[in-house]
Amino acid sequence: MLPPDVEPCCPPLSERPFTAEEAERTARMFRALGDPVRLRLFTAVASHPDGEACVCDISDVGVSQPTVSHHLKKLKEAGLLTSERRGTWVFYRVEPSVLAGMGQMLTPRAA
Repeated sequence: MLPPDVEPCCPPLSERPFTAEEAERTARMFRALGDPVRLRLFTAVASHPDGEACVCDISDVGVSQPTVSHHLKKLKEAGLLTSERRGTWVFYRVEPSVLAGMGQMLTPRAA
């Protein structure tokens, strides 16, 4: 069950077929997570002890810094990450509502 202030992106997959808008939004999210580097970055942020991670803490994924920035931008565009600049560093966060909404969407409907 989602907290009352969480708006899921879409209904559970087993509830009904998605509308065109829901399908587009969900495809964008899965497309963003379909790249191994982006998935590693997303999980690095999501699992960070403080609930947010500085780009300096998560950039060791085997690609150059400009490529890391590109992938982080794609995750933000898909609505999976938010960011905040503090001085010269950018801190990324996965909003709890994103994880809760994804979980609800992938949870089968109770019989």
